[in-house]
Amino acid sequence: MNRRTKTAALGLGAALLVTAGATGATGAAASTSTSTSASASASGERQREAAALTGRAKLYRSAGDDITFSFDAHLAAKDNDDPLKATGTFEWSHYAGGDGAWAKAEVDCLLTGGKVAVVSGVVTDSDLPGAKGKRVGITVHDTGRQDRLGYSWASVGNPVETKDLPKCVGSAPFEKVKKGTGDFTVVPWNPKF
Repeated sequence: MNRRTKTAALGLGAALLVTAGATGATGAAASTSTSTSASASASGERQREAAALTGRAKLYRSAGDDITFSFDAHLAAKDNDDPLKATGTFEWSHYAGGDGAWAKAEVDCLLTGGKVAVVSGVVTDSDLPGAKGKRVGITVHDTGRQDRLGYSWASVGNPVETKDLPKCVGSAPFEKVKKGTGDFTVVPWNPKF
């Protein structure tokens, strides 16, 4: 492994682990889409989707690290009984002093309750060697003021080293989003028990 690859691995690992000192989501204002079910109700109105997590933000870091998270995760109304049928993507990046890495994951589970969402997915693209094919999980708290975020690698280590992380596992949302950057939106799930 060359020096640049090690630096990128350390950068993403640190971004994933260091990100445990601030809250975030992919840093700027992403559109918050609220899609609806294709099936219409008897009144002709469309049903809202069963759950969603959208938005983008940067995490706060006193050292000035550039850490961004973004989400576009949805559970269709027709799939209300199965959070494992969620679709979409999420991305994150962490750069410090010109070094770092980014990754994109395809959603494989989405659970929401009130203004908290847990999303997991498998990395489909990254410039961090060994990250593709690894599952990660992220928890977001949509506070409406300064959103919060947590990620699985805060407790289980660098995603490259994580083995067999279950679906929909994240960590407490311990990080704070940088003021003025967060626009997370959580659509709460209403399971039919």
